Amino acid sequence: MSVLLFFVDGVGLGRPDPECNPLFRAHVRRLRLAEGRPVPDPAAILVPTDACLGVPGLPQSATGQTSILAGVNAPAQVGQHVSGHCTPSLAALLDGRSLFHRVRTAGGRATFANAYTPHYLKNPPRFLSVTTVATAGAGLRFRTLDDLARGDAVFHDYTNRLLLARGYHAPPVTPSEAGARLAAIVQSHTFTMYEHFLTDLAGHAQDMSSAVEVLENLEAFLDALLEHLDLSKSLVVFTSDHGNLEDLSVRTHTRNAVPTLLWGAGAANVAAGIRDLSDVAPAILRHLGMVY
Repeated sequence: MSVLLFFVDGVGLGRPDPECNPLFRAHVRRLRLAEGRPVPDPAAILVPTDACLGVPGLPQSATGQTSILAGVNAPAQVGQHVSGHCTPSLAALLDGRSLFHRVRTAGGRATFANAYTPHYLKNPPRFLSVTTVATAGAGLRFRTLDDLARGDAVFHDYTNRLLLARGYHAPPVTPSEAGARLAAIVQSHTFTMYEHFLTDLAGHAQDMSSAVEVLENLEAFLDALLEHLDLSKSLVVFTSDHGNLEDLSVRTHTRNAVPTLLWGAGAANVAAGIRDLSDVAPAILRHLGMVY
């Protein structure tokens, strides 16, 4: 049994308006998602998921991601939505509670599938992402560009174009090839997380053409992933931390619900336990037979 938490930053459920919502401008099927509309993929279960968590203001990445990974209402715990990076208060919420840590201490194999550059690993920034803090806190190995070259990692831009632009040697990968590589990682672990955040960047840029390209590539990646997984044994949980990309009429995040999409083994039972971001980790752990 294996679970993939496929985390995509900044995608909410907005209006089905192609003038402002690239999910309805792009040529996609699985991701043609809007509030109040049925899920277009009959193999998937869609749970509109509350990202606001009862806290005033716009939901933000750091508290949203902490809520997902630690199974706690992070903005309520720290008193506000926190953007960007992992603060000491959020790191304390992750300590001993993250999905990585809980799966590993229960005897499962946990991994973060994303590759890190040598520069990042040698000279980490002062302010780290929530996923980086959670990975390090669980004592997991960071995947490198050597892993990427062997096909045993996926970069956050799974085509590797951004790596090439930065001067790294990284052969271009199609979205379909990247999906197959991620599937292989998933099938050899109990719990895998993969993070993609070009969606959030396109939303903040209010760039419709970029957003459409990002979404069409993302769906091709997702198609290949699902094709190469044995969904009788694997569960895919696709979710986000806050809305943004679904409404390019504004540069900020939104208070829209986010889509949690589930495919595969146990999808209905896991979906039944999710209402807001803090429910994701407990639902996954229950599916794996691990105590939250």
